[in-house]
Amino acid sequence: MVWSWRFEKADGTETSPAVEPEEFTTQGDAESWIGEVWKELLDGGAERVTLFEDDTEIYVMSLRAAADA
Repeated sequence: MVWSWRFEKADGTETSPAVEPEEFTTQGDAESWIGEVWKELLDGGAERVTLFEDDTEIYVMSLRAAADA
């Protein structure tokens, strides 16, 4: 299994991340990574991210909501 992130602008179009991700072997590793770099991703233009396990969408998370919290 491979865990990966997709990065999107506010309008839902895919964008390149400001910090290049790797492919993660566990959900926890993927979530730890996003927790470390989400501010840089937001500053780089990504407004939300989607976590995938292989080709299956797991959840969507707003980076803007994290910044506003």
